[in-house]
Amino acid sequence: MAGRAVILLGDGEPAEAKRRLLERAGARIVGEAAEAALAIVAIEDETEALAAIARLKARGVLVNAVDRPDSCDFTLPAIIDRSPVIVAIGTGGASAGLAAALRQRLEALLPATIGPLAERLHALRAAIRLSYPALDARRRALGAAFAQGGALDPLRADPAAVGAWLTTPAAPSDQFVTLRLRSPDPDDLTLGDARALALAERIYHPASIPSAILDRARADAVRIAADAPPGKGESGLTIWMEWA
Repeated sequence: MAGRAVILLGDGEPAEAKRRLLERAGARIVGEAAEAALAIVAIEDETEALAAIARLKARGVLVNAVDRPDSCDFTLPAIIDRSPVIVAIGTGGASAGLAAALRQRLEALLPATIGPLAERLHALRAAIRLSYPALDARRRALGAAFAQGGALDPLRADPAAVGAWLTTPAAPSDQFVTLRLRSPDPDDLTLGDARALALAERIYHPASIPSAILDRARADAVRIAADAPPGKGESGLTIWMEWA
């Protein structure tokens, strides 16, 4: 949004809140007559708001209408800013209040050091690639480092820890893990189960395992329907799922 024009219509606190958000993003706030691709309508009067929305949409402008989700072409998530790390929480317009409440809870969990940690990792990208030339090994090493209690645990790590972590590079060993599921509900997964799914290279599973469980794994993890666990070891982390 930096340097781009955005139409903002309305007054009062709802409009001021959007103004602050746009200014923080570096947008140029303009009136209805200006040329812009996006508009935010924060007009309280229903008739006046709907008329403004109709005029803007007739021009091909994409509209966000405050408290009128059915009139929105796009919605604005609640944002946690730990630049360059940004966490956005959206409800698709269902409840801005819920998104705000979740943001407040998560805000307290995410330390200010996450931004500098990301910047340090970016600065040392070349060194990380040198220590872990193979993509799979690099991904596994970073996954283990970022895990809870790991060397680069995002909720605890000092940015300076990246350099110390690189002084003793060691890709995690190949692992085979069996996950015994107690129910088809993904919310019944333990923290250990969820962590393993987030790091696994491949998942062997009976056909009866529901997709809701498999969807908790990395998107690029290979899913292999099988009646029994694999008979030989493979590189990285391999998971076999079965019913308890």
